[in-house]
Amino acid sequence: MPEFDWRSPESYRSLQDAEITDIAWECLRRNTDYQRDYDTMIASSPDGQVTPEFRRKWGICFRP
Repeated sequence: MPEFDWRSPESYRSLQDAEITDIAWECLRRNTDYQRDYDTMIASSPDGQVTPEFRRKWGICFRP
């Protein structure tokens, strides 16, 4: 039996106190299009930093 059973309420207990931004991040980071774009952007970024264009495309805001 797998550690995480998506059908079990017990598997989601840790999300009860999560903020909406935490849940949104979990969904985004699992998105294969996002993963592909991120890998491409980092590979072509001279300083390895996230670009403003990438942030705009994916609606990402980083807190200062």
